[in-house]
Amino acid sequence: MSKTWLITGTSTGLGRLLTERLLERGDRVVATLRQSGVLDELLQRHGDRLHALTLDVTDTKAIRTVMQEAFERMGRIDVVVSNAGYGLFGAGEEVSDAQIERQIATNLTGSIQLIRAALPHLREQGGGRIVQVSSEGGQIAYPNFSLYHATKWGIEGFVESVAKEVAPFGIDCLIIEPGPTGTNFAAGLDHAHPLACYEDTPAGEVRRAVASGDFAIKGDAAKTVDAIIVAADAETPPFRLALGSTAYTSIRQALSERLRLLEEQKTVALAADLDG
Repeated sequence: MSKTWLITGTSTGLGRLLTERLLERGDRVVATLRQSGVLDELLQRHGDRLHALTLDVTDTKAIRTVMQEAFERMGRIDVVVSNAGYGLFGAGEEVSDAQIERQIATNLTGSIQLIRAALPHLREQGGGRIVQVSSEGGQIAYPNFSLYHATKWGIEGFVESVAKEVAPFGIDCLIIEPGPTGTNFAAGLDHAHPLACYEDTPAGEVRRAVASGDFAIKGDAAKTVDAIIVAADAETPPFRLALGSTAYTSIRQALSERLRLLEEQKTVALAADLDG
C-alpha cells in the first residue's frame, strides 16, 4: 500500500534522492525546500503525487503553516522526515557568532520545531512515524565540526526523549546516522575563517584533508536512501540506524570506549550516592 511522506531539505542530496525513490514506487510526497522551482521536473513527471512547498526551517511560524497545509492537502501523512541541514566547518574558537546561531537554528531548533509541529497532526490521525536524519556525528566527533556535532548530539537527545513521550499515541521515531556519503554535503559546508594557531593541531589536519579531498567518503547515497526506506517501512523499525562502514566502525569504537571508561568509574560513581 502506498504511503504519504513529508520530507524537508529536498533540493539536493539524500532528501532529493529519497523524494525521487518514493515517487518512483508510487508514494505521495510533500517536499519542502528553500528555493522554489528546483523540483519542477519532478512535478511535471509525477503530477499530484508530489506537492512542493517552500520552507526555511529556521522560520518556526512558517514550519507550522506548511505542516498545516500539508496535512490538509494530503489528508494523512504517514512519515515525516526531518532532513534539512548542513555542516559548519571550523574549530569552536574560529566560528563566528552568526555562524553558530545559523547552524543551531537550522540543524537543531529547526528539526525540533518541525517535529513539534507534526505531533498534533500525527496524534489526531492516530499515529505515524518520524524519521530524523542525523549523522554518525550524533555519536562521535571530528575536530573542526564542533558546532555541527553539537546540533546532531542535541537532536538525537531530543528525539530519544520525545519517542518515549509519544509512543502511547502510536507515533514512533527512527534516527538515521549515515557516515560520510557521496552527496553534496562537503560543497555545502559553511567555512569559518581559519586561525593560524590551529594549523598544526588535529583541527588543521582535518582542514587539510577536506581541502585536498583525502577525507574518505565510502557511503553510497543510493544505497543509503534505499536502507532508509526499508527501515521506515518496517513494522517495527530500529530506533537508530547507522549506515556505511565508516559510521558502523566509528560509532562502535566510540561506544566501546565510553563503556570502558564508565566501567572504570563504577566505584567512584556508586560512592556518590546518599549513605544508607
